[in-house]
Amino acid sequence: MATDERTQNKRKRNSAIKLRVYPTAEQAAQIDHTFDCCRFLWNQMLADEQEFYAATGEHFIPAPARYKKDFPFLKEADSLALSSVHQNLRRAFQKFFDQPEHYRYPVFKRQKDARGSYTTYCQYFKSGPTVYLTDEGIRLPKIGILRANFHRKPLHWWTLKSATVSKTATGKYFCSLLYEFEEQTPEAALPTEDTTLGVNFSPARLYVDSEGGTGELPEHIRKTQEKLALAQRRLSRMERGSKNYEQQLQKIRLLHERIANQRRDHLHKESRRMANSYDAVCVSDLNLREVSRQMKQSSAMDAGFGELRVQLAYKLERQGKQLITVKKYSPTARTCARCGHENTDAPAGRSWKCEKCGAKLDRAENAAVNIKKFGLEQQLK
Repeated sequence: MATDERTQNKRKRNSAIKLRVYPTAEQAAQIDHTFDCCRFLWNQMLADEQEFYAATGEHFIPAPARYKKDFPFLKEADSLALSSVHQNLRRAFQKFFDQPEHYRYPVFKRQKDARGSYTTYCQYFKSGPTVYLTDEGIRLPKIGILRANFHRKPLHWWTLKSATVSKTATGKYFCSLLYEFEEQTPEAALPTEDTTLGVNFSPARLYVDSEGGTGELPEHIRKTQEKLALAQRRLSRMERGSKNYEQQLQKIRLLHERIANQRRDHLHKESRRMANSYDAVCVSDLNLREVSRQMKQSSAMDAGFGELRVQLAYKLERQGKQLITVKKYSPTARTCARCGHENTDAPAGRSWKCEKCGAKLDRAENAAVNIKKFGLEQQLK
């Protein structure tokens, strides 16, 4: 009986491990060729789908195998990678049809814009899986064994589902391995006043929470940003297309990549701290794109608040905790957190005075306190 209860309390979970890989010149050429084949197949299937719809009024996406006769170079690519392109296009259409307000119609991919990546599924046969780890690296179809830098390895009961190979703008190759496994379902934590945190978006400081804390960028990220600004000024004085120009451009790419990694690391640390310290985190359901359009001179999208919400959601969920999303039009900004009075107009400056009790309030922190209050009220309804 106890065994049955433990089985019922288990749930499936996915986890990814991203590794830096070091392909040989031949392997790198094969990987780049697979990138091109996947992009070409996406565009070809999308064009044929549009043509079929114009002729019949119905949606139909041909299978990848139909293209190999007319385009023999597709046979050189991993067939499972081509199959994943078909599945991705099908899902893109499905999302557009189900939620057109959130997802756009699938578009063609240009070589200069498309991200270099492809996904291959792991199939299991009697002879063994198509993707597996070795002492040296990762074995992939059509590629062979890719030498990898292992900073972390999966547990022995994890099941490998897929591998995504990607290439950055700086020429580095990575492989992300997706695993599936079962784990014990955590007990649900009930949020209380003391174990709940309200988090308000702040373009300059990333966020301001209900306890007065902020998520300002560390000093080392600001120093890297200063290096980037200096490197960009030097590039502007160089002749476009020259050897010095290309070398400086590569330095700028590396600095952009470094800043992105530093920002991501900062977000992971902040979200992990919140997830471990609180039973619930309340955030506002902001449309960050709309906020960015309204604040024309603000780098609202660069702050990373959207990514912070994503990280908080899965980190809290894994511990049986909650990310509470407060309704978009809740009056968090113009409500006084001390007396509860809803003021007539939303405050324009960083600080404001309540028209009823006369309390002087910090705009961002006051909104964070109200987000926490409204979030807890939503849970009680």
